[in-house]
Amino acid sequence: MIHYKTKEEIELIRHSAQLVSATLAEVAARLKPGMTTLEVDAIAEQFIRDHGAVPSFKNYKGFPNTCCISVNEAVVHGIPNGHVIKEGDVVSVDVGVYANGFHGDSAYTFAVGEVPPHVQKLMAATKTALAKGVEKAVAGNRVGDIAYAIQEYVEKERGYGVVRELVGHGLGRNLHEDPQVPNYGRRGSGAVLKEGLVIAIEPMVNLGTRDVEYLEDGWTVVTRDRKVSVHYEHTVAVMKGKADMLSTFEHIEAAEKQNPALNGAYISA
Repeated sequence: MIHYKTKEEIELIRHSAQLVSATLAEVAARLKPGMTTLEVDAIAEQFIRDHGAVPSFKNYKGFPNTCCISVNEAVVHGIPNGHVIKEGDVVSVDVGVYANGFHGDSAYTFAVGEVPPHVQKLMAATKTALAKGVEKAVAGNRVGDIAYAIQEYVEKERGYGVVRELVGHGLGRNLHEDPQVPNYGRRGSGAVLKEGLVIAIEPMVNLGTRDVEYLEDGWTVVTRDRKVSVHYEHTVAVMKGKADMLSTFEHIEAAEKQNPALNGAYISA
């Protein structure tokens, strides 16, 4: 069942989504080689709790941490642990926040130090694919229009692999609600988008093939060919004419550019 939100509820979701964005900006300001993914997770959890909110992911279906932190060939759902982040790593950080009865959800991928130009291009393309999906999140379109826009750009125009096994989703009082929002599909298919629908759009794009597999921890999803994967996500409210982005990358990108340990060159790749 799809739950449509009132204007007041959308503003509460915006508050949670903006706090997710601020959390990711805090990570962007402090992320550097030598840190463990568990240390990054602690930074995010402390920031969220200091702002009077609760991490959405912690203990969700047994997930043990605040963030999903996925490095290099890990696509999503990486469990923070003692893994040391090093120069050249590509680090995806996915965060959810629960405040005032509603969830926000967003993800951002960081390049730590120098990464090859072909990886920078993958990052730029995935962020562009997200923007193309958001453009289609308007009343009167269908879920398949979002999916098609992402897949067409990623696979047909750029030649990368779009992950099928994991998808975006509705959210609100629950972290995952209907409808599912795939990153692949046919135009004009799926549920009709109506005002008041809030969704998380989150392309997961592989440098190589689209094939993935789960690690033994039961959470971490990795590319089968072990090539790099990239993940960006926004929380979006469907509106007439133009989608309303409830999360933002603005502050994350600003912190990223100010942090000498991060490489923002992909932004213009």
